[in-house]
Amino acid sequence: MKQREYWSSKLGVILAVAGSAIGLGNFLRFPVKAATYGGGAFLIPYLIAFVVLGIPLAWVEWTLGRYGGKHSYGSAPGIFHVVTGKPWAKYLGSLGVIGPLLIYFYYIYIESWLLGFSWYALTGELMSAVHKSTVSELFGNYITLKTTLFEGMPAALFFFILTFIINFGIIGFGIRRGIEQINKIALPLIFFLGILLFIRVLTIPGINRGLGFMWNPDFSSLLKPKVWLEASGQIFFTMSVGIGAILTYASYIRKDQDVALSSLSSCAANGFAEVVIGGTIIIPLAIVLFGVDNVEQIAKVGTFGLGFNTMPALFGKMPLGSLLQFIWFTLLFFAGITSSISIIQPAVSFLEDEVGWKHGKSVLTIAGLSLVVCLVAVFGLSGGSIDELDFWGGTFSLVVFGTIEAILFAWVLGIDKGWEELNTGSHIRIPRIFRFVLKYVTPVYLIIILIAWMITDGWGFIVLKGVNPSDTVTILSLTIKKVVFITSFRLFLLALLIAANVIIFKVWKKRPLKPLVK
Repeated sequence: MKQREYWSSKLGVILAVAGSAIGLGNFLRFPVKAATYGGGAFLIPYLIAFVVLGIPLAWVEWTLGRYGGKHSYGSAPGIFHVVTGKPWAKYLGSLGVIGPLLIYFYYIYIESWLLGFSWYALTGELMSAVHKSTVSELFGNYITLKTTLFEGMPAALFFFILTFIINFGIIGFGIRRGIEQINKIALPLIFFLGILLFIRVLTIPGINRGLGFMWNPDFSSLLKPKVWLEASGQIFFTMSVGIGAILTYASYIRKDQDVALSSLSSCAANGFAEVVIGGTIIIPLAIVLFGVDNVEQIAKVGTFGLGFNTMPALFGKMPLGSLLQFIWFTLLFFAGITSSISIIQPAVSFLEDEVGWKHGKSVLTIAGLSLVVCLVAVFGLSGGSIDELDFWGGTFSLVVFGTIEAILFAWVLGIDKGWEELNTGSHIRIPRIFRFVLKYVTPVYLIIILIAWMITDGWGFIVLKGVNPSDTVTILSLTIKKVVFITSFRLFLLALLIAANVIIFKVWKKRPLKPLVK
């Protein structure tokens, strides 16, 4: 049997999981959600979801991942199969392979925007756009491939290819020499740059007014179901639970290594980055420089508008604006890298552990598939390709997969065995109340979220409620109806899921359950 890799240290896996969680959601999505849904009051449903949803699901994924790793399985199909002993469970695990891939197909393109704008900040072009009030135009031209570099090559395409090479270069070095090493560099850098911006914002005259707006609670917002749904969604988005990445990362730790305290440590690092740093920079700064009257409009521009339009303009009004812009986009780029390499690893581990391929072949295969679909996302941006990938990979499969994990842990594996496995090698004593939470509260909470989300947002997107049948899009000089493009794209994504399940069927037909690694 091929010897699997292990993390070289406990700190290495904690940083890797924290790096997986710390991303754009911490510094862009969270402050907008908090400012929109009650300020300080938003922290109440957020912290409740953190305790009964985020931490328990993180424990579930760390525990199931370590358990699967004992049997030399590093992705959801194998882990679900060995955990439950049920033949059907491995097919549910296909969501833990395809779901992260769907996220990766668009996430890396957005990640490459950050590298591009770091370059623009460094060269002064971004500051020039701020002075001319053309930042929105610069961003729009960039993502639609109108801005060029090097004799006509679209700038966005150049930085995408560079980012793609960096990502798969890291993954090619493996768990220890690649993923672990980059996180040991990137995580301290992210916190260092974040704290630099944090301190700079706190020294701005009048910042108390901005902090007051951000964190003064509007308790009336707690009566709105939408606020609770958004808080729970933020936990999913920011903690990387329900993706399958933590499941895979945990499979590479040793069989008696602590998972309880390690999981809490990574959760705490993510929470600090989100609430303390992310919640202190953007909205308070915007209020000081633009005024309270404009903050509602600022919050409505969305994550991309806030990150690529508003923030450069805000920093541009401050001394050393170009440097602050560079720090901002470099911070986000490294946060993006630590997340993107984590969401591609489940697919690589699937080919290595389940299909039996060597590491190099697995990485090259996933790289080839990713490149093709990523380019479809790049050129199909106007047709809604990124929206589709974000919905099916970054929203739908997250909630469904997280619900499956919680049920398998508490009701199929069984809470007695699950609780025992969670506490094996633990460096802390977990309060027994969490046994009740894991068995009842978390699964029920997830089912309610899934149903409520489908009613309020999901179904309308699935049936293309917002798409006019007569709308057309132009992709690579080809004009087609938007409905046709979206339908075709969805069929392609479905084909990926079917292909994964066919591979699972064929692999398990030839290979019996692996023996427990001693």
